[in-house]
Amino acid sequence: MFYNIEVEDYVRVEPRLFGLKTSDAVAKQLQETYSDYHDKEIGEVIGIIAVLEVGDGVIIPEDGAAFYKSKFRLLVWKPELQELVFGLIDEITNFGAFINLGVMKGIIHISQTMDDYVTFSSTGTLLGKDSKKVLKKRDPCIARIVALSYKGDQPKIGLTMRQPGLGKLDWITEEKKKSKSLVKKASNDDKKEKK
Repeated sequence: MFYNIEVEDYVRVEPRLFGLKTSDAVAKQLQETYSDYHDKEIGEVIGIIAVLEVGDGVIIPEDGAAFYKSKFRLLVWKPELQELVFGLIDEITNFGAFINLGVMKGIIHISQTMDDYVTFSSTGTLLGKDSKKVLKKRDPCIARIVALSYKGDQPKIGLTMRQPGLGKLDWITEEKKKSKSLVKKASNDDKKEKK
């Protein structure tokens, strides 16, 4: 889920930025500091929205930088259990698929790709035995986050597509058409019975 959060912290501005206006130097330092930044508590930083306040600078002996107490807004994405996510299949492997969620990647185990017996084909796709569904690279999908692990540098996101309304967008569209057709047929059958 995306969040707009306000942070108050001391920003360490390096000496090479001292020629800039203080607010610009703090903003530039924040951009560099929060580039590719992830924190378990706040999530993955997408960008700096605004620098709200910059206090007086403090210089600490033996450190050439200046520290400014600042308030700023961050746009972050923090994955949440049970959250629905959209992404494109980035890679297919013999054990499942990696889906690019835009901000980071998640993994869908082969058993969680569809309600069917699934095999990995020599063409680099996942095939459903009975349904004949095919999952390949660059397919747009909707999945649900079912597992999160924060061991290591980046969180590991486990996904499933084995629930109603999830999966490859083509499959979802097809399921909706089938459902509408069944409802229409049931309605017609009810009308016939009443006559």
